[in-house]
Amino acid sequence: MRNVQLKRLIFIGVFLIGLWVPLHNVHAEEGQGEARKGNNYESRPLALKKIDTSETFARFVYDSGLDFEYPDAVRGIYVTGNSAGGSRFESLLELVENSDLNAMVIDIKEDHGNLTFMPDKDSPYYDIAKPFIKDPRKMLEVLEEKGIYPIARVVVFKDSILAEKQPELSFRENGEIWRNGRGEAFVNPFLKEVWEYNVGIAKMAAKLGFQDIQFDYVRFPEGFEKRADDLQYNQGEYADLDISEVDKRVKAVTDFVEYAHKELENFGVDVSVDIFGYSATIPAAPGIGQDFSKISANVDVISSMIYPSHWTAYFGIPFPDKEPYKLVSEYAKVENQVLSKLEDPPTSRPWIQDFEAPWLYSGAPTEYGKAEVEAQIRALNEHGIKEFLLWNPGNSYTPNVDYTPLD
Repeated sequence: MRNVQLKRLIFIGVFLIGLWVPLHNVHAEEGQGEARKGNNYESRPLALKKIDTSETFARFVYDSGLDFEYPDAVRGIYVTGNSAGGSRFESLLELVENSDLNAMVIDIKEDHGNLTFMPDKDSPYYDIAKPFIKDPRKMLEVLEEKGIYPIARVVVFKDSILAEKQPELSFRENGEIWRNGRGEAFVNPFLKEVWEYNVGIAKMAAKLGFQDIQFDYVRFPEGFEKRADDLQYNQGEYADLDISEVDKRVKAVTDFVEYAHKELENFGVDVSVDIFGYSATIPAAPGIGQDFSKISANVDVISSMIYPSHWTAYFGIPFPDKEPYKLVSEYAKVENQVLSKLEDPPTSRPWIQDFEAPWLYSGAPTEYGKAEVEAQIRALNEHGIKEFLLWNPGNSYTPNVDYTPLD
């Protein structure tokens, strides 16, 4: 590939030089005898045309030195930095190798805002790093050897670390950094400095050899529309736009996704975004700024979080956590309709549930085991959605699941 690109550039260079050097008529005109002598050459004016070589140069793609083949369909699990760098990693490798799973989504920038590995000491991200993954390159080489597709998870706007370091990039209340009910701080999606900060981390992951950069928490805090007027924050270049506050938030989030995708074009990676499942069922989520169609139009993969436990009564289902098959099936119908309206729809790769939700119950919760996990996968597959990711926050996954139940 690189040799072909080099030949193209050499050809273009020679062609341009040929245009710059005057061309002369050295042939005898028919019936005039011998050719004119050199100092009597006739010069012909040339109409020079500007050639756009940007497309040629854009074809150069960063080569990490690792070689991964895209699976027939990505079927993956979530892996924390602690798990990836600890003893649990061996058991997770064994789970994937001995099943129809084939991918891992690994935290590179986690939910607090920490990098999960130590970069070079001169890196601007060195002081936010934790040595959870001792040698990320070696880890990726193991995944390459075993044919496991690596996806880097980068948590974007939920970032307590950056908010504390630079409060001007966050949301403030009465002069203090605002935090949600779980004590988590967010940084401001309106600010391009925040965009660049996160995309810089994504580029590091791509250079390491990850094949897909998955951005999570690509949104404003939940319920932001209820407190937007009470918080202090900078809207940057969005402040003077003559559109509603809801539209400003949607535009900022969508613009970030578009920016990230463009910045990563030359790294040979897919760009994916995690998104609330319910956002596919409404025109736009007014508080958090997520517009399912607009985000989907700017990514390679869209990963809706459709955990049954995260829905209130919806689709006519009174208690979705108790009916995983029906919830996922009804969602898949809606998503397929929305994506079918896009000119170039992304791959659908939803997050599904492999955990219990005791907070929903006064007694024992619905257990999520083999039957419940397979029910969700079957519902997706029946609607033509072949890819999925399993979420369990502790990375303790149900054994003996048939991850291709329709085969």
